[in-house]
Amino acid sequence: MADDEVDQGYTWENEYERTWEALQEDDEGSLRTAVDGIIHKGKRKRLLEKKANIRLGMMRHLFLVLDMSESMEDQDLRPSRLLSSLKLLESFIEEYFDQNPISQLGVIDTRNKRAEKVTELGGNPRKHIQLIQKLAVKPCQGEPSLQNSLELAMQTLRHMPGHASREILIIYGSLTTCDPGDIYETVKSLKELNIRCSIIGLAAEVQICKKICQETKGSYHVILDETHFRDLLTYHVTPPPARNNAESSLIRMGFPHHQLSGNKEEKPAMCMCHLDSQTFQGFRSGGYFCPQCKSKYCELPVECKACGLTLVSAPHLARSYHHLFPLESYKEVQDKSSVLQSHCFSCQTEFTEHPVYVCGRCQKGFCIDCDVFIHEALHSCPGCSGSRHTQERQISGTLLAGLTGK
Repeated sequence: MADDEVDQGYTWENEYERTWEALQEDDEGSLRTAVDGIIHKGKRKRLLEKKANIRLGMMRHLFLVLDMSESMEDQDLRPSRLLSSLKLLESFIEEYFDQNPISQLGVIDTRNKRAEKVTELGGNPRKHIQLIQKLAVKPCQGEPSLQNSLELAMQTLRHMPGHASREILIIYGSLTTCDPGDIYETVKSLKELNIRCSIIGLAAEVQICKKICQETKGSYHVILDETHFRDLLTYHVTPPPARNNAESSLIRMGFPHHQLSGNKEEKPAMCMCHLDSQTFQGFRSGGYFCPQCKSKYCELPVECKACGLTLVSAPHLARSYHHLFPLESYKEVQDKSSVLQSHCFSCQTEFTEHPVYVCGRCQKGFCIDCDVFIHEALHSCPGCSGSRHTQERQISGTLLAGLTGK
């Protein structure tokens, strides 16, 4: 073996970045600053990998499949794989509906070689979170079944409209699957129905999982730790690129206003979303009424069960705007003397050893924390927004001065 090959180390080590070699103590002897810098740089790297001017499937129909076999009781994730996954999925569901307000999500669990629906496709995040929290007290049993889970999700997704994005995301902790038939036929059906299947493995790479994701144009990753697990879930919050053969059609939507229960002439009635409930939840006079068939619902967005009209509110569409016109990435500047200010424009933190990130339009400088927050959550540059509001006030003042003659 040559000397240069010895210096390179093992082949499998080349796939991972040796972040431990970049750790350095700060002035107070802490490694926290170096660790935070590595985490934020990784997030910024993923933001830069996003391609612009791509047609996205913004109306998403996603089934979340959770493995609840005996392997989920392992404690390589604390306190266990199942409890750690449920905690992260709660945050994922909230973020999913925050970034995709006109999309729907459903939950399926698989154990004892079977698959069972926990929630149907819907747009109410609180309902999904409440039901997956109940999975924490259910036992993990037997083996999972990939084929039964895919078939169960496919029964609903195949009826979704052609312009919508059909997706399946599987959280898989087992190294085996017990299927009743040929799973490759199921994969073939998924491909024909344009259903994208992605898998996050909690143990090790499995060949059949990799094959499923390759055939359906999904992604397959195996987690390194809990932080990496959270990052992989965050990756699936962003809408995926639309299929080449996705239909382009006008979508009829209703925008109902919430009617309060103060009207004495209006009689209380059960809403459509709680007809199957065994409690009195949803029995009230107020609510959202479908403009087409007058059916009542508690929350939006929802698809009317009577006439099939998609019911949303105007803010839901406004919150989807940033997917169409994403905020441009800030330019990384190492020389702080070229930046106009010495403090971050957003949080007013003084620039130290980290590089500065400058907006290409307003030329305002931001720290790495604010850069990540602005592109991941805010989706609007504070510097550009402040400049625009200042210009609007100046124009308004000029007009007012002209009208009053001052």
